[in-house]
Amino acid sequence: MILLHMRISAIAIGLLTLINECTPIHSGGTGMNPPTMVAETEAKQPIQEAKTARATFAGGCFWCMEGPFEAEAGVLEVLAGYTGGAVVNPTYEQVSSGSTGHLEAIQVVYDPTKVSYERLLDIFWRQIDPTDDGGQFVDRGGQYGSAIFCHDEEQRRLAEASKEALAKSGRFAKRIVTPIRTLETFYPAENYHQDYYKRNPLRYKFYRFNSGRDRFLKKTWRDTEGAGQRPSESELKARLTALQYAVTQKEATEPAFDNAYWDNKREGIYVDVVSGEPLFSSTDKFDSGTGWPSFTKPIETGLVTEQEDRKLFRARTEVRSRKAGSHLGHVFPDGPAPTGQRYCINSAALRFIPKEELEKEGYGQYISLFEK
Repeated sequence: MILLHMRISAIAIGLLTLINECTPIHSGGTGMNPPTMVAETEAKQPIQEAKTARATFAGGCFWCMEGPFEAEAGVLEVLAGYTGGAVVNPTYEQVSSGSTGHLEAIQVVYDPTKVSYERLLDIFWRQIDPTDDGGQFVDRGGQYGSAIFCHDEEQRRLAEASKEALAKSGRFAKRIVTPIRTLETFYPAENYHQDYYKRNPLRYKFYRFNSGRDRFLKKTWRDTEGAGQRPSESELKARLTALQYAVTQKEATEPAFDNAYWDNKREGIYVDVVSGEPLFSSTDKFDSGTGWPSFTKPIETGLVTEQEDRKLFRARTEVRSRKAGSHLGHVFPDGPAPTGQRYCINSAALRFIPKEELEKEGYGQYISLFEK
């Protein structure tokens, strides 16, 4: 994003067995520390809510980063701005010159009870080229680089796990170079940059089309475009068994030690029985002794959602598939290293695909998980 008029012209160019499952007490916590101080400028001021958290990302042109986050349920506001440099209250002209050390960035204000930080990370990765260390798409220079700016250590842990999972997924042939940094001060950009894609739709669409961003993202993520859609209610009832329907749609719990995958030791991945979304890998599966399949983490950050569940008069964290919204199970903070998490999942919510059938089933990008 060179100076405003230059940018446009330059392009021209997510009752016994149930009680057993919830024995561990949920510890909570996904980036709910007090908000980072935001510098005062003429820009729109962030909203203040009792239950909000913040996440900060740089992904090149901040015009292009606002919309995908604002479209997510649970996101309350997205601010365009600058961060990462030493200059106090920088202007757009200063940042775009590359002399301040600041990056164009966005700060996401969200309700952590409705959308997780992991989900925000997933949205972030799907907007950028994480292998580009010289800028993003048509915008070149460090001021247009990608980065995750962490507000606390929990965000850093989740961001690092997300980056590692993306690297292991095999989706990118080149090394993932997006840095994970500590947020210091975020400076909101001038008013005319806020929601630019809404205020100036023609100019924005012209810029974005010619930037090369959409072509890159479509090519990179095209294999997931049709996956994860929730079928109609009549189709669900016709296609699922009574137990599968009860678990995924009515939040039932299947019997422990009497289900398909609790002791499955084959190599492969587990997908949502409703939609086919990839969810978990055998590389992260462990014997928890509970009688349900248990995993230390999802196969990729952001493919499941987490939300508070108080149905048994105590706080637990429910896990659902992100796109189809299928109930999967619960996650507890009593798992083994490296995450310390136990995703306790109903077999009835899953379909297992052996590693030798991944290519045939359309999940070839996960073959690299099983290469020695």
